[in-house]
Amino acid sequence: MTHRILLVDDHAIVRQGVRQLLLDRGVASEVIEAQTGAEALAAMGKHMCDVVLLDISLPDMNGVEVLRRAKRKAPRLPVLMFSMYREDQYAVRALKAGAAGYLSKTVDAAQMITAIQQVAAGRKYVSPAMAEALADYVLVEEEQLPHEKLSDREYQTLCMLATGQRLTDIARVLSLSVKTVSVYRTRLLEKMKLNNNAELTFYVMSNRLVDLAPAPGN
Repeated sequence: MTHRILLVDDHAIVRQGVRQLLLDRGVASEVIEAQTGAEALAAMGKHMCDVVLLDISLPDMNGVEVLRRAKRKAPRLPVLMFSMYREDQYAVRALKAGAAGYLSKTVDAAQMITAIQQVAAGRKYVSPAMAEALADYVLVEEEQLPHEKLSDREYQTLCMLATGQRLTDIARVLSLSVKTVSVYRTRLLEKMKLNNNAELTFYVMSNRLVDLAPAPGN
């Protein structure tokens, strides 16, 4: 059975490769492409899709935020997160936000096809690495890393601050007031026992929570 798939990724070469794979293997009848969160949400309003393949790292907003907004528009639409980040960093948060599964970009073609077919059929996709991340999630609070104790909004604020975004930028992307974002910043610093943005950025870099490398050509 073939599906109409919305592929959301900001790298053209990734979209080209995945699109060709899905068409060649007969998994997709059509692949609709988007390179930003805004484009993805707009595409969901224009096209009937069977599955969304959604990257975490997008230029305008975090993929988990796109997921959350998408689920408000179309609660039954299967969204498969597709990311370079390890399952232990985002999988649990993605599932809690409504994702049907989490797929690492290190998987091979067979694993990707299995995941897409599984979520299209209305089931969840859980890889061995993701199952391990879910098992780790049930650890007692004292054994969790500091960032794992943050709420989703606090975690988003943490990652965006670490990439150098200002409170006004974060407020715009998350559709919140600057005052609310400032409160999230204060709370996450308290929870993580950090003093300022420099310590926050060092923590995020040390734990590889976001990709801080410059984009190609920059």
